[in-house]
Amino acid sequence: MPIVTDAGFAPDDLNARFSPSDDLPANGPLSIDVASDADLTPVLARLEEATAIRVAFPSSADGRGFTIARQLRRAGYTGRLRAEGHVIADQYAMARRSGFDEVEISDDLAARQPEDQWLARADWQAHDYQSRLGRRRDTKSAAASA
Repeated sequence: MPIVTDAGFAPDDLNARFSPSDDLPANGPLSIDVASDADLTPVLARLEEATAIRVAFPSSADGRGFTIARQLRRAGYTGRLRAEGHVIADQYAMARRSGFDEVEISDDLAARQPEDQWLARADWQAHDYQSRLGRRRDTKSAAASA
């Protein structure tokens, strides 16, 4: 299964055993699998122990994983955050903006949407609607005007 990052396709270098979020081990470093409909309460309670969190996308039409990523980052999670499943190249920028570090895709999807399609969206910070409309605010000037 290829891993997609801003640099393109890469092999999976994460040597982890993922535990489902509803059945976390009592202690130790955690790599957590989060379903798109999961209750985040047990995950949020143990964020400091989590080394990696993988969020499932059962369908490319199911955007709940983006919300989960945003919730985890807002709660202070700074570890590795991976989207897994039916994320398509057109959704890569959204995945990165919502907080994901990488996307795990199937070999079949990699064959249908080769690396160049993902790389075309790798400059995810420049491809949001606010930038295109000229609305992106510089954080220094926004702070100065506040």
